[in-house]
Amino acid sequence: MRAERLGAIGCQKPWERTGPVGFLSSSLDISERWAFMKGWVALLILVVMSVDGHGEEAWSEFDGVSQVEIRGSAGDYGLYRNGKAYYPLGAGAVPGSLVSLKAYGANSLRTWHIDEAMLDEAALLGLTVSVCLDVGRERQGFDYSDAEAVAEQLARLEADVLRVKDHPALLTWIIGNELNLEASNPLVWDAVNAIAEMIHRVDPNHPVTTALAGLSARDVALLQTRAPALDFISTQVYGGIMGLGEAIIRLDIKKPIMVTEWGTVGHWEVTSTSWGAPIELSSADKARHYLQGYQRAIASHRGKVIGSYAFLWGQKQERTPTWYGTLMPDGAPTAAADVLAKIWTGRWPENQAPEVRLLKVNDRLPSTNLQLEPGSLAQAFVEAADPEGSALAYRWLLRPESQSKAIGGDAELLPEALPDSMITGDSEGVMIRVPSEIGPYRLFVEVSDSAGFVGHANFPFYVAEPLN
Repeated sequence: MRAERLGAIGCQKPWERTGPVGFLSSSLDISERWAFMKGWVALLILVVMSVDGHGEEAWSEFDGVSQVEIRGSAGDYGLYRNGKAYYPLGAGAVPGSLVSLKAYGANSLRTWHIDEAMLDEAALLGLTVSVCLDVGRERQGFDYSDAEAVAEQLARLEADVLRVKDHPALLTWIIGNELNLEASNPLVWDAVNAIAEMIHRVDPNHPVTTALAGLSARDVALLQTRAPALDFISTQVYGGIMGLGEAIIRLDIKKPIMVTEWGTVGHWEVTSTSWGAPIELSSADKARHYLQGYQRAIASHRGKVIGSYAFLWGQKQERTPTWYGTLMPDGAPTAAADVLAKIWTGRWPENQAPEVRLLKVNDRLPSTNLQLEPGSLAQAFVEAADPEGSALAYRWLLRPESQSKAIGGDAELLPEALPDSMITGDSEGVMIRVPSEIGPYRLFVEVSDSAGFVGHANFPFYVAEPLN
């Protein structure tokens, strides 16, 4: 479960960037910026239309303030944008990834804070944005019993809302991310209700929610009694997505639901080695979990669920550099991105990522608590295949195991790769020189096809002196 997932990723403002939004001044308001950017839209629309054929339509629907509302009754809800039914299908996205997000068929994205550059780019591409307000978290020291601090936060957030409420890409407001995570003070929900009431007063055009980690009976009850001004409830689930539909029914939730984060099985939900290293799924196994989770918990409960955002369109370090991202650091797609394209468009991409079927070290599997002697040699082997039969290229990396205990997606440092660990070349089998320093390590393999699409897996092991 996570909050502020992108805290370590720099977000440039439009005036700090190159490209179609790179010449804007911070002194321009939204209407002035939008009018200026239309000079660049024609070029971007040509790009977008070449992908999905809807560029001109998208452009026309992002001119002026949008009016978004929820219609229907319990079990049969739907979002409406400018009078038309609108079902957001998208992802949480990192800066620089929106063109590929659009190309893969998404119609929306969510943020974890206000990023006006991303709002501007989203509007140009015909993407809506559920904007998250950066609300203080109890686990990070915010005290909701401090009335002065709560009032100061409300004033700051009102200024934020006023700044972007008329942006043509704005879809909904998310008040804070996983405020229930390691929280015990129920006054947080009074503050959330006050923020929701403020938003309704200054911006009646966009519905309001808050994003919960999971969906517990306690949290749902607190929202019902302390935050009735929320228009809908949002939840964030990973391995637990398989039980989300049953939870919605069991808790008898009357308000609409949005799933504002979902994806692979979380690092806190998997089996770990004897030294505490979580065992990560391969990229292909993750993709299967994405598809099964979406079909079981989201698609089958439409009417209760009014939209969803997968995590993450991009890449970040969280226990490993490959755990949650659907893209590689250079933007190369993985199998999870292929699955999202299928979910968003109904079609598989013409080219799909390779599948890693098996990874072994010394003929052992990742779940076997492998220990190796310092300075010894170990043989690693990967079995992979490409759906289109493309020739495959292999890249192996060895890193110390991350020692981060961060929760909620807080920023982590990526352990540096050990450059001299591979004895043989980059192929399906390599010989590893085991580090001389005692401790936990993780071996990574990336398998690329001729189009640059990537499959990946990794193997945790421990370097220890042999027992006498």
